[in-house]
Amino acid sequence: MTAEKSTLHPRNLHRNSYDFEQLISCVPELKHYVFVNSYGNQTINFSIPKAVKLLNKALLQHFYGVKNWDIPDENLCPPIPGRADYIHYLADLLTENSKEIPKGLSVKGLDIGTGANLVYPLIANQFYGWEMLGTDINEKSLENAQKILDNNPDFSENIKLKFQSDSNFIFKNILSPENKFTFSMCNPPFHDSEESAMKGNIRKTKNLKKTKTPKTNLNFGGQQSELWCEGGELAFISKMIEESALFSSQILWFTCLVSKQENLFKLTLLLKKVKAVEVKTIDMSQGKKISRILAWTFVPKENRGNWF
Repeated sequence: MTAEKSTLHPRNLHRNSYDFEQLISCVPELKHYVFVNSYGNQTINFSIPKAVKLLNKALLQHFYGVKNWDIPDENLCPPIPGRADYIHYLADLLTENSKEIPKGLSVKGLDIGTGANLVYPLIANQFYGWEMLGTDINEKSLENAQKILDNNPDFSENIKLKFQSDSNFIFKNILSPENKFTFSMCNPPFHDSEESAMKGNIRKTKNLKKTKTPKTNLNFGGQQSELWCEGGELAFISKMIEESALFSSQILWFTCLVSKQENLFKLTLLLKKVKAVEVKTIDMSQGKKISRILAWTFVPKENRGNWF
């Protein structure tokens, strides 16, 4: 009997403990990193980047049919259960005017900062059949994302990529006047400097290793554009909110992860200033980690049914 991770979304496929026999059958190399912990459970050492990447590779193949998934060592290696949670809560958000979860290509999603890993679009397309566009300011990351799509032709028809040529913009250069999206999503850079990112990684690695002398490598990977930006999370999301008002009729729901709860007050005030007609905060938790999705729209409730 496997323990259920009850904090994850009810539709999340990762609510139960990992079945490492199944996962190893997908990615045999993973077996070298699996061990039995002091509680008698099979696990991996999450402070070893190679182990985390192989686990992700196996999860994506077993649960979502993604073959030959890989990312460069320097890129962010995301935890799959948490990424899936964001997708499922988005589905709930879109269900507000309907009894059924909207599925299929009539739902069009925009993933801002999709990264080299492409995880959000892959899960969204496989689980709900949504059409996705992933954007990024890093050309090398998009090249790797395209490589994943090339290796998975079943996904490549409904997932497209677009390069953001100017890091000062989020939606500009990406959206043409005729474009309409049901939602946008984003996992923004959390830190305001490389030093801050390193300190955060040291804390995380300490928790994983239960030791006072961790190495200062980024164990989950991550490049500058993925982990930090000037002004950190608050500045990035503020810029997104201000720019969203210029594209208010082209995206039904704008959404973004907010890691720091203390940022919500300022962000909510800014949303009032730009005249968002509805703002929601959706709480998420994976184990001890608490996060939330900030969602806002400029479309009145009575007009939202036209978007599907």
